[in-house]
Amino acid sequence: MTNPSRPAAWPALAAAAVTVVLWASAFVSIRSAGDAYSPGALALGRLLAGSLALGCVLLVRREGLPPKAAWPGIAVSGLLWFGVYMVVLNWGEQQVDAGTAAMVVNVGPVLIALLGARFLGEGLPPRLVAGMAVSFAGAVVVGLSMSGEGGSSTLGVVLCLVAAVGYAAGVVAQKPALTHASALQVTTFGCLVGTVACLPFAGQLLTEASDAPLPATLNMVYLGVFPTALAFTTWAYALARTTAGRMGATTYAVPALVVLMSWLALDEVPGLLTLAGGALCLAGVAVSRSRARTAAAGTGGEAGAETAARRGETAR
Repeated sequence: MTNPSRPAAWPALAAAAVTVVLWASAFVSIRSAGDAYSPGALALGRLLAGSLALGCVLLVRREGLPPKAAWPGIAVSGLLWFGVYMVVLNWGEQQVDAGTAAMVVNVGPVLIALLGARFLGEGLPPRLVAGMAVSFAGAVVVGLSMSGEGGSSTLGVVLCLVAAVGYAAGVVAQKPALTHASALQVTTFGCLVGTVACLPFAGQLLTEASDAPLPATLNMVYLGVFPTALAFTTWAYALARTTAGRMGATTYAVPALVVLMSWLALDEVPGLLTLAGGALCLAGVAVSRSRARTAAAGTGGEAGAETAARRGETAR
């Protein structure tokens, strides 16, 4: 009975996979660009590159302005997720080690599920709760295995927590906007709102860009075009076709992919504890994206989409 809905779910599955892979790659690029750019300048440069790429696509597709009903969600998500989150996370990662940042920021998916239940009426299915618990445990294990001694500060922990709150609130605000506007419109104008919010850092960006090495600047542009413009659009596309809670839980695959990418790109060989934590993250995603067989057989497109996404996320 679910076969008719499965083909339509594959685009959302692919979109979610693209998002997770590109967001994981962002951690590697931020490490390089962050040595030459301050938090606000890096966020603004990334958002400018993302806005330019998204604006060109929007013009080519001639989608125009979003309806008025979509603007509250676009404005809130743009300010909190594209603006506050990016600046505060860049700042926080300069104050704490990578492991601590990963542990604190990964409360974001938990907050998304709770806020989605409270403001979007999504509910908290037992499998989602169980999967998030497993994934969060995995994120903690990864964080502990990567934490350095003496690399944390109270300010850094607070900043990473603020980033997690901004991320969660931005996702929940974005979800209703997607019922009125396309994923491209919501992402483009959300990115523009974040860019405007970060304009006070324009002076820093100009000064630092003149002294930054070319690889750092190229990494900043990459962050804007791919993990921002492309990945946020594919995120919005997938979010429009499932719940905020399940999409948030999907991002728990990011720590596992970061471990793998760091291994391949930076020659950072992970320890057994790190690998075990990554496996827990992926296992939790698989559980959170799964659905009971009877539920999948008795529901329509969203059930089919989430079933297909679950299969894909176990591969992500």
